[in-house]
Amino acid sequence: MAAIPTTPARDDGTPALAGGLTVEVIETSTLGDRSYVASDGELAVVVDPQRDIDRVLAAAGRLGARVALVLETHVHNDYVSGGLELSRLTGAEYGLSAQDELPFPHRGLRDGETLDVSPRLRVRVVATPGHTFHHLSYVLEGDQGPVGVFTGGSLLYGTTGRTDLLGEEHSEVLARRQHESARRLADLLPDGARIWPTHGFGSFCAATPAERDESTIGQERRSNPAFRLAEHEFVEQTLAGLDAYPAYYAHMGVRNAAGPEPLDLRPPTQAEPEELRRRLDTGEWVVDLRSRTAYVKSHLAGTVSVGLDGPMATWLGWMIDWNAPLTLLGESSEQVAEAQRELARIGIDRLAGAATGTPHELAVDPAQLRTLPVATFADLAEAQRGGVKGLPAPDVVLDVRTHNEYRSSHVSGAVHVPLYEVRHRLDQLPGGAVWVHCGSGYRATAAASLLERAGRTVVLIDDHFDNAARAGVPVES
Repeated sequence: MAAIPTTPARDDGTPALAGGLTVEVIETSTLGDRSYVASDGELAVVVDPQRDIDRVLAAAGRLGARVALVLETHVHNDYVSGGLELSRLTGAEYGLSAQDELPFPHRGLRDGETLDVSPRLRVRVVATPGHTFHHLSYVLEGDQGPVGVFTGGSLLYGTTGRTDLLGEEHSEVLARRQHESARRLADLLPDGARIWPTHGFGSFCAATPAERDESTIGQERRSNPAFRLAEHEFVEQTLAGLDAYPAYYAHMGVRNAAGPEPLDLRPPTQAEPEELRRRLDTGEWVVDLRSRTAYVKSHLAGTVSVGLDGPMATWLGWMIDWNAPLTLLGESSEQVAEAQRELARIGIDRLAGAATGTPHELAVDPAQLRTLPVATFADLAEAQRGGVKGLPAPDVVLDVRTHNEYRSSHVSGAVHVPLYEVRHRLDQLPGGAVWVHCGSGYRATAAASLLERAGRTVVLIDDHFDNAARAGVPVES
């Protein structure tokens, strides 16, 4: 089929689609999600907004458009939605599946409905169950017909949304529906129609990682397993590839279904050094937001490294006990504010406090200061052969990657404990010095900080796992 025509970009650089429509992407890369603002230059439709809706309002402002319609493809399990609050603030109609029983004002949408936003901007509702039972996709139509589809957690770039979030007992049935839904979209739309998924950019809501950054129906027909595989093969492959997902997901769907409260980003209470020491001494979560490079050089004993330069909210939200007191340590108030926003997206709103400064400035006693030994896989290979000066011999090699990563390839003889399980399985680790690694060093630093906090001798392997075999470390596939 013919490709969807486009027109030159607007003055603000936003690519224009046929009929003068534009779609602006609002990326939340730390959670692996995208929200969208579609506009005809006067009115806008917002799809799957994150909780911090100031970004959405700014995008609509850049487009010169008033938000007239807010849509959710599904009740989200991976973040707190901003849809309800955006609807309240703008007066826009709020649309969700009519099959979801929700206690707040909204418009229940059904398969086949067409929402006329303006003469040049329409949205057609398509039922696409699979990621959830009541999942909807939204076809964006201009005065020349369909230009693309917002697919939420249904058809993604080179993959589809995972099907086990509502319980493993539903995963096979939903996988079959996911297969059917993807093909239904392809039957309804021309090959040139663009697809705009919510998940798939690192989100654990995707069955497998996305293969590209943009796509069309035609591209997916040629490469996506939902089209290349028969139903039974697709179901088998999808279920076999599913790995664990973050523990905080259990709270997101419930919160979104109840109606999230407005976001509050007022600065947390400042914690003085004496108060920090008290919280550390009692075992509270005090999280160091600095890069791992800064952390290994100097940090307060008992702090946990979850750097803001990585997917901090995902991993911290996965590890922490829900509603446990949490204190953030940053180099600046701006760093703390950024972390607060990230955490609020997954519903961690009430912080016990925060502090800014260097470890030396925040320590009451110099004895609180620690450094963390760092090595490469080449150092590990040498240590396994006979030792490395200045580093303890590796009694345990600990792999804290996911199950799928470990099954794909791992260091021979390594003990495997995914990062999100480390804190609860410390007593199961063999004794002696622990050399810990992940895929690149970020998760391993978090694990090393937990091990150090528990009194273990630990060496951080701050290196890419792809270097292990080349460095001479025995690896099994």
